[in-house]
Amino acid sequence: MRPPLPPFTQATAIEKVRLAEDAWNGRDPEKVALAYTPDSQWRNRAEFINGRTKIEALLVRKWSRELDYRLVKELWTFAENRIAVRFAYKSHDDSGTWFRAYGNENWEFDADGLMRRRIASINEHPNKENDRRLLWPLGRRPDDYRGLSELGF
Repeated sequence: MRPPLPPFTQATAIEKVRLAEDAWNGRDPEKVALAYTPDSQWRNRAEFINGRTKIEALLVRKWSRELDYRLVKELWTFAENRIAVRFAYKSHDDSGTWFRAYGNENWEFDADGLMRRRIASINEHPNKENDRRLLWPLGRRPDDYRGLSELGF
């Protein structure tokens, strides 16, 4: 089981979103993949993948090229066993070019709180150093660090 469990309330949906953000900021593909059902279905940009093994492989690839990755997620809406979030993250490639990505995710959970479907739409653009706003040290975003709305995203 992966609490909080559906059906979600406002408070448990916000908690679920923050737990996901924290896990992704930890950049541990094996740990992150455990939040998904063994047969979880993903759409990530133009990739359509199924299952934890492929999710883990995607995350290994992702974080090997998206260096110094920092992510903020924010609850958009929820109902029953579904949550919609919006997010922004920053990273740089091995040449030092920084990028900011924005997007939306639709999540569907099983009764045990594992995500069985994730549909992500993501837009990315180069980001100049003086426009970077996700600046906390690597890892979990501090509780007092501004969220997406406060950052103007």
